[in-house]
Amino acid sequence: MTNSDTATNAPDPTDRRLYASWARDVLRYRDTDRQGHVNNAVFATFLESGRVAIFYDSERPLAPEGASFVIARLVLDFRAEVHWPGEVEIGSSVTRVGKSSMTLAQALFVGETCVATAETVLVLVDNATRKSRPFTEDMRERLSHLGHRLPGA
Repeated sequence: MTNSDTATNAPDPTDRRLYASWARDVLRYRDTDRQGHVNNAVFATFLESGRVAIFYDSERPLAPEGASFVIARLVLDFRAEVHWPGEVEIGSSVTRVGKSSMTLAQALFVGETCVATAETVLVLVDNATRKSRPFTEDMRERLSHLGHRLPGA
């Protein structure tokens, strides 16, 4: 299989139907830069809002007591400028679950336009030892419901 074959079979990260979890964030005037658009650093904050919606539910947080998630890798592709005022929608899906890490696909939308896509690797870390900690079976079960939504994805 060639690289072009692999890319053809991969789900389109700009397709809204791909994402299992959704969050919203507001565009703030303070987020703008000298060029008059939302600063690129703020895009990472929007992605965080999407992750918080999944992992930090006050009723039933995903991380067990004494553990938290840390970002090990973030790849962010900018696709369009964003201008204030307005809001951004953040789509997130789990694409891989390992022993103590997971990969998320995320996308940012303003209206119908996908303005950014990202791949984020998160690791569950023990708060006391600062070492990785394996996922529990309950966590795996909950993460399985957050996978890509497209057939074959």
